[in-house]
Amino acid sequence: MTPTLVRQHQPHAGARPRVDLRARARDWSEIQERMLVPLYEAVYERLDVGPPTRLLGLGCGSGLALLLASSRGAAVTGVDGSSPERLDLARQRLLPGGGSTHARVAARLVEGTPGDAADPQSPPYTLVTAFEPVGGLAGDAEGLGELLAAAAPLAERGAPVVLTGWGPPERCATAGVLRAVLGPDDPPRGAGGWRPALRDDLEEVAQRAGLRPDGSGRVSCAFGYADLDSAVRGMLSTGLFDAALTAADREQVDKELAEALHAHRRVDGTVWMPNVFRYLIARVS
Repeated sequence: MTPTLVRQHQPHAGARPRVDLRARARDWSEIQERMLVPLYEAVYERLDVGPPTRLLGLGCGSGLALLLASSRGAAVTGVDGSSPERLDLARQRLLPGGGSTHARVAARLVEGTPGDAADPQSPPYTLVTAFEPVGGLAGDAEGLGELLAAAAPLAERGAPVVLTGWGPPERCATAGVLRAVLGPDDPPRGAGGWRPALRDDLEEVAQRAGLRPDGSGRVSCAFGYADLDSAVRGMLSTGLFDAALTAADREQVDKELAEALHAHRRVDGTVWMPNVFRYLIARVS
């Protein structure tokens, strides 16, 4: 989905929102994270991820993308410095003895920066992913170029680096919800406010990081929820509304978000928002 949709997350500048971070991490893992599975799978299929792959996942969050890559036979390392709460859930999901009876794979999880994931005893990574979509919030890509530049030396020359972003606003129903809550007439402005995704967002980030663009694609990722309450919780878990939560109380943000989501509520009470996301494959020089 801070995203963030969905941030699997760089924090916005300024005060942290007044929220229960553990509850939000659970909402991300249980409600929202699965919405991006078609994006993960499309990338893995295109790049033929399998047993030879050594994958470094930036902003790995609660680890679903890593789990899917591991199920294809890849060796996975995840790094996340923005949400210890999500990383705890990734440990439960991925690591033997992590506390979950469903932990099925061995993975390496690192809290911190890409540099903290360096391992002189292991060969370079053959794939780097940044699956948190950018391009929907003002300033949401500011730190991504630096993150990718720090990760590139850990990968072999020519290795693919995957960036993801929101598609055109007219093809993303969720863009209207973001605009309604974070638009220019609302208090949160500057970093964290809504802005339309631009066609070259990902290419510009890649070039700033010293990467060479080498192909792209689009994937449909509908956001579907069992009811309005789940939709509100799922959307808030992305971190996209952190600026609003910092500027106003939770009850007010919940109300505005529920009103914006009402247009996407179907007769059976479910909430459905079709979206298109874009991915860019860049190469390490």
